[in-house]
Amino acid sequence: MKILRFLLAALFLVAFAGEATAQVKTLVFCSDESPDTLNPQLSFRQATFDASSRQIYDRLVAYEPGNTEIVPSLATSWQVSDDGLRYEFQLRPNVQFHKTRQFTPSRALAAEDVVFSFMRQLDPKHPYHQVSGGVYPYFQGLGLPKIIKSVIAGDNGTVIFELESPYPAILSILTLDFASILSAEYAGAMLAAETPERLDNEPVGTGPFQLVQHQRDALIRYVAHRDYWRGKTPLDNLVFTITPDATVRYQKLRDRECHLIANPDPADIPAMTLDGDVKLVRQVGMDVGYLAFNTSQSSLKDPRVRKALAMAIDREAILEKIYQGIGRPATTMAPRGLWSRGKPPPPPPADPEGAKRLLKEAGVSGLEIEIWPSPVARPYMPDARRTAEMIHEDWLKIGVESRIIIVTGRDFIKQTMVGQHDVALFGWVAETLDRSLFLAPILGCEAADSGANRSYWCNENFDRLLNEAARAKTPGERETLYELAQAILDEEIPILPMAHSISFTPMRNEVMNYRTFPLGGHYFYGVDLK
Repeated sequence: MKILRFLLAALFLVAFAGEATAQVKTLVFCSDESPDTLNPQLSFRQATFDASSRQIYDRLVAYEPGNTEIVPSLATSWQVSDDGLRYEFQLRPNVQFHKTRQFTPSRALAAEDVVFSFMRQLDPKHPYHQVSGGVYPYFQGLGLPKIIKSVIAGDNGTVIFELESPYPAILSILTLDFASILSAEYAGAMLAAETPERLDNEPVGTGPFQLVQHQRDALIRYVAHRDYWRGKTPLDNLVFTITPDATVRYQKLRDRECHLIANPDPADIPAMTLDGDVKLVRQVGMDVGYLAFNTSQSSLKDPRVRKALAMAIDREAILEKIYQGIGRPATTMAPRGLWSRGKPPPPPPADPEGAKRLLKEAGVSGLEIEIWPSPVARPYMPDARRTAEMIHEDWLKIGVESRIIIVTGRDFIKQTMVGQHDVALFGWVAETLDRSLFLAPILGCEAADSGANRSYWCNENFDRLLNEAARAKTPGERETLYELAQAILDEEIPILPMAHSISFTPMRNEVMNYRTFPLGGHYFYGVDLK
């Protein structure tokens, strides 16, 4: 800790000094959670994406900031065959990978890097498929092993995706964090050295920042990639300090130990608005906080039981007391901004008497349930433990006993992914504007197999409707299919939406050009300091 404090103190002096050393620009970001890996292929956590794919890596295509248009990134252009089964991407020339102490690239980005990045996830026989566990939550949760037939290198810097059947949503999929492009040359070197896991823990990418230090649960340090294909970012250094307590994060911001912090406590927002050294950037979140019913548990298999438990919860009271003005009521899982024909109706009020009747109809009495609240505060779930306490009180009114199980961050992820919970308070962030890609990773059958679907609910009709929606040619067709899928969710209640967030990003006044994105995440390319 003494060494860490000394390092941070030195960085803060560089960042804030008004003398000649101020020409070296170091931004310090107080993050709230440590990443579980530095390879976004292996995770679905926002903390991992912030620390890896959004700083270290690039993807073939990206969303244009501020709108819904997909634009070139590592690919400069693409062509789609008439039958929709072949997508050919022309790669950007002379894109340089990071150079590290253990690896010096001998070439620029090539088609083999793209092939490696996807075939590792697609091919069970690939030499890297089982490295670091062999679970790819997004890739598998979206059912991509049944959609992508192969990824092959073409001529003159092209790469070709061959699909099993037409799938127009494939371009949206390629904007996702798991679709980041890794170095095949670096992977080969680490495999030859018999240290393949270093590919995932000591990453090499093409992105605007290069990793130089990772001290788990404490510090991540980056330097600017000087040969970045979009041009060097104004910052010279970027530091993540892992600070789980929201109050401590705000104090660090006030004490000039951080330039920018993640996920403020809603109770601190009024004070921040009055702080002349702090500016708040507001963003309506494309997310949802939810309660997942583990339908693999015998006590929760009956939809009537799940519906009764949902009816008993006073979501309006939770929105008022927990979100304190930074949340919006959620009737469906999908937030507004994804394909929608209009404003959804408000959630129904709590109905404890109706819930009692439904439990009696189901022949259930003496029900006992464990509630697992997420241990990390998020805009979509700012205080899961207090939310669980309110749900506990609501369920007591209908004769249901519950016990709140507190589990630490990594154990919470691991244990809920193998279904040890009864119900869990969680959340999800949209990373594309395609509703099927929002719902499939947390409600699809493939996602139940991978563990990302915390409800362990599989409905073939629901999956079919999402699949058809992803292939629909018009917004009208797509929306009709989504409405049919929503009707299944309303009937089955595998998951109960609680709220959509309004998120705030507090930062010191000297931070310039920081932009929020509707689809979430912290991106530091282009950010500057006065």
